[in-house]
Amino acid sequence: MSFSLPYKYINAEQLAEIIKSKPASALKEFAVVDVRDSDFVGGNIVSALNYPSDTFHATVDELVQKLETGTSSRSILSSSLCLAHRANVFAIVPKVIFHCALSQARGPKAARIYAETRSHALPEPAIQQEIFVLRDGFSGFQSKYRHDPELIEKFNKYYHD
Repeated sequence: MSFSLPYKYINAEQLAEIIKSKPASALKEFAVVDVRDSDFVGGNIVSALNYPSDTFHATVDELVQKLETGTSSRSILSSSLCLAHRANVFAIVPKVIFHCALSQARGPKAARIYAETRSHALPEPAIQQEIFVLRDGFSGFQSKYRHDPELIEKFNKYYHD
């Protein structure tokens, strides 16, 4: 029996290229999920979703739903539209990139939990999602792109220098 990780690694340059390839108003073909906890306040990758690692287990189902249909599970439950119809209305996010500060523990763990949760919730998904972990995490990304407002927002050097 062989073991393979349910995610691949992506480097800062590759992620920057993906972010800059599409205008912000365009339909998202990717989602960046930042699992940092209190260390999120020092800045983040533009449009990143913050799902802190300390509550990730409690919110991962919502994240799967959001990235599958564009809505949270709460709004689907309150809607009269069926889930199959919603899946056609909202685009499935084909690439999901996880990271934490260094992407050594929290980011990879969240990516694994997300992949397992998604495979249980959607045993036969409409499309396969590519799951990535940002190599060197936010620390590595911000060290290269901290002065680029298309890539980093709310940056505070007090937290990173």
